[in-house]
Amino acid sequence: MAGMFSIITRRSLWVNLLIALFILFLLLFILFQSLKYFTHHGTYLKVPDVSNKNIREATDLLQKEGFDVWIQDSVYFDTIAPLTVVKQFPQPDASVKINRIVYLTVNRAVPPVIEMPNLVGMSFRNAELELKARGLKLGDTSYQPDIAKNAVLEQSMDNKVVKPGTKVRMGSVVALVLGAGLGSLEMAVPDLFGMSYEEAITLMEANGITPGSVVQDGPITDIRSAFVFRQQPDPYRDDGSPNRIRRGQMMDVWVTAIKPVKKIDSSGTVSPNPESSPNEY
Repeated sequence: MAGMFSIITRRSLWVNLLIALFILFLLLFILFQSLKYFTHHGTYLKVPDVSNKNIREATDLLQKEGFDVWIQDSVYFDTIAPLTVVKQFPQPDASVKINRIVYLTVNRAVPPVIEMPNLVGMSFRNAELELKARGLKLGDTSYQPDIAKNAVLEQSMDNKVVKPGTKVRMGSVVALVLGAGLGSLEMAVPDLFGMSYEEAITLMEANGITPGSVVQDGPITDIRSAFVFRQQPDPYRDDGSPNRIRRGQMMDVWVTAIKPVKKIDSSGTVSPNPESSPNEY
């Protein structure tokens, strides 16, 4: 150590300074060269196009080219095969450094679960747009007589009515029942007096009449077994002639738990009195 110190002291200051500068330059040169090696300075690669490839195939290709792969997001399209690359970043043919991460968006293997929207009451056009926005498909459409023409009356899947908020798979097919408007031909208003509510509904639907409001008279435990004692429109006019109705029109009914009996006058005709209680008929 003392010998090395004596060698340094024997040289002039300028010689020692030049040697120090040379050593510093050499160290800096080695440092920059090592940085180039570790950071691959000046080395660029073109990003291959992996769109529409399976995620496994895309990953193998990118890693073979010197890129790292990161699945950034997933989406769902029923028209694209599951686990297919939908989007990539950086874009294809972009020049980037080696070991750069390529972010991929892939198509999900299993459709996500969403809530069924409420389409009832919407126009057919709005319902179609809502289904598309939710990632659902429009299935068969059928019509039944109803005053609301082209309005959605019912939504179903697999022949079963599906309620709003029900969890369904994106891409599911939804069938719609639409209103056909009022029919052009008139028919006699069916007389529902004394029928059970279930029988009355069946008869109305068979004639294309839309069930309307149901007014209960007294406590009723089972609405289906309740009896109709009043209806609107009435089957007969004030002069006794048959009343008329068109397909798609609504009919309101009043029901009671006790089966009503019509009150018949001495001439053998029924005395219509809609305002009477059910047992006064």
